Formats: sequence, structure tokens, C-alpha cells
Amino acid sequence: MSHQLVVFDNSGVLVDSETLGNRVLAEALTAEGVPTPFADAVEHYLGKSFADVLDTVRRRTGTPLPDDFGARFHARLFAAFERELAPMPGVHDVLDELDARGVPYCVASNDTTDRIRVTLGLTGLAPRLADRVIGADQVARPKPAPDLFLRAAAHHGVAPERCLVVEDSARGVAAARAAGATVLGLAVLTPRARLADAHRVLGSLAELRALIPSLCAAPRPPEARP
Repeated sequence: MSHQLVVFDNSGVLVDSETLGNRVLAEALTAEGVPTPFADAVEHYLGKSFADVLDTVRRRTGTPLPDDFGARFHARLFAAFERELAPMPGVHDVLDELDARGVPYCVASNDTTDRIRVTLGLTGLAPRLADRVIGADQVARPKPAPDLFLRAAAHHGVAPERCLVVEDSARGVAAARAAGATVLGLAVLTPRARLADAHRVLGSLAELRALIPSLCAAPRPPEARP
């Protein structure tokens, strides 16, 4: 099938923020009396919206977090982003290939719109993507519900089944599947087994770039009028 829109997750797909984000979350929860090794943060919280993270912490540990936990966590997170955040290796090559073929693309993430735009700005991706962002605060239900991908498809006037989604979390894969899209799993931080429900699992964005010609045919030029 020739796909007409590519929809990227943000953290762990466009920007290399999953490692940073889960490290800071593990440190912040541990400081609140919820001992959380980095591996546990990845296992239980990767790919979730912040609201879902808080709900999961309460259900798993029974520990209520202070009302200002979110503000303090995000301040700590953005400070780490300013020091260390970088784009994912190969992301500019992928976007260059899509631009060269005239294939539109956007971002649909469980992060808030503001957080997505901050990370795009810090990694130099904002000029290419900042006006193509759909965050969890723009839909009724975050991933694993299909709402983000259905909104992206509708915004671009593309049928969901013509969307190619690139995800690095099981929740994102489930959301794309529920929307009827084709989904590629990106196994960089996420173990490949957790992305097994994707149509295909890739180990890098370089692999994605190589697949674009076969997955996203260039739009046909309009026929000349007589």
C-alpha cells in the first residue's frame, strides 16, 4: 500500500528523550519515597501520558504524590532537556527523504503540545515540525486509544489506513492499530518483543529511510489541461 501521511511519535522517535525522561522520572519518584530503578520506569511508564503515569504510580504503589509533583518533575525534566537533549540519529535524513518525495508528515504524541514543541525547539526540529503537532491535550483519550492518529488523519484529509505511523511504545502501536493505520515499531530503547504487534519492527531510523520509497510513493503530478 502507498501511504499518504507519515505520523511520528515524538519521544524516542524524533527526539532522544525517552532515556532522559525515564531517568528523571525514576529519580523524582524515588525522591518521593517510591523507589524506582530506571528499568522499572521504562517497563511501567514508557509511552504513557503524564496523567497515566500518575495513575499507574497510585495503582502500583498506593503512594499519593504531592499536588506539586508534576510541576517539580517537569521543571527538572526541562532542565535536563536543555543540557542534554538531541534529535534521534538519522531523523533529518528521514525528513529529507519525505520532503524530496512530497510526502506530508506530522507528530502525534502522548506528551502535551507544549512539551512536544519545547523538545522540537531544543533539538533544532521546530522549523520542520512545530506547526505539525498533535498532543495528548488536544484529544479526549491518549494512546492506546486511537484518537491522536484519527485526528492526524482527519486534519490532513487522509484515510487512517493510508497513514504510516512510527512508534516506540506498545501503547503507541496499539493506538495505531486501533486507528487502522500501518505501524512501524522503532526498537531503540524499547525491547523488540514489546513492539511485536507492529506490522514491522525496525532498529533505527536509517532502516526507515531505506523503506520510504516502497512505503510512500511520491504524489502523482496533476495532469496537464488540454
